[in-house]
Amino acid sequence: MCSTCCRGERRRRRRSSARRRGTLFLVCIVCGFFAKTCLYTVNEREYALVFMLGELKEVISKPGLHFKLPSPLQNVVYLDNRILTIDTPTADLVQTSEKKNLMIDSYVKWRINNPRLYWVSFQGSERAAEDRVSSLMRDVLNQAVNRRTVNDITSRDRAKAMAEISEALQKRVEGLGIEVVDVRLKRVDFTPEISESVYRRMEAERKRVASEERSKGAAEAEKIKADADRQRTVILADAYKDAQQIKGSGDAKANEVYANAFGRDPEFAKFYRSLDAYRSSFSKPTDMMVVDPSSEFFDYLKNSKGEKN
Repeated sequence: MCSTCCRGERRRRRRSSARRRGTLFLVCIVCGFFAKTCLYTVNEREYALVFMLGELKEVISKPGLHFKLPSPLQNVVYLDNRILTIDTPTADLVQTSEKKNLMIDSYVKWRINNPRLYWVSFQGSERAAEDRVSSLMRDVLNQAVNRRTVNDITSRDRAKAMAEISEALQKRVEGLGIEVVDVRLKRVDFTPEISESVYRRMEAERKRVASEERSKGAAEAEKIKADADRQRTVILADAYKDAQQIKGSGDAKANEVYANAFGRDPEFAKFYRSLDAYRSSFSKPTDMMVVDPSSEFFDYLKNSKGEKN
């Protein structure tokens, strides 16, 4: 009797344990279903739009774990909150104020800043938003370029034009829940039919600038040459003046020496001067003089004392 009671007790315990495990399993299933249908996560790269029976009720931008009612009472749609890029594969044909056609390749950096307006405008379609922004971008690009010349767009006024385009585009998309972060003109090219004429004009302009530079160089060279000639003339004049002063000083000293020497012996002085006259008169073999032989000029040729016979 006791063994029968023990076996019955063990069976009851086993059935009780099986019921507890079944209950725990059922609770786990219910909790899993609850977690799957009522809990959702939002990361830092996205917005979460909570809809209740098709109506937008809440926009979640804070990352983390959040609670909602199970579907189909509530469901969640995610939108990207990162900066996105619209980079069209083909360039836009735009006309300048000079009626010149340009091929302009641009890109737009944008992001969703108002998820509710964005959803109302595009139903969450990123492709539809890009098409709308691209269309508006072409419009404001045309307006900005039509008021400017080729030179303005390609170099002088390019940064100002991009800032103006970005500001105008932002005004166009304010009611769409979109923020324009940046607008850039990647490439500005001429159309093939005007490229040759533009290149010829650019070549002529470069030649003109080169001619101006050469003219400036030639003028500067002439200026330097004139200054060098002036300095040369001044230096030669100063040198000639110094030479004449030195020569005059030397001649004065020589004359002083000659005077002292000649004062001691006047006859020697007369003889020395006659020798100088002979040397000057007959310095070349072809020199000829027609004079009277009895002239005083030949006195020292007749005797050493210069006396007449």
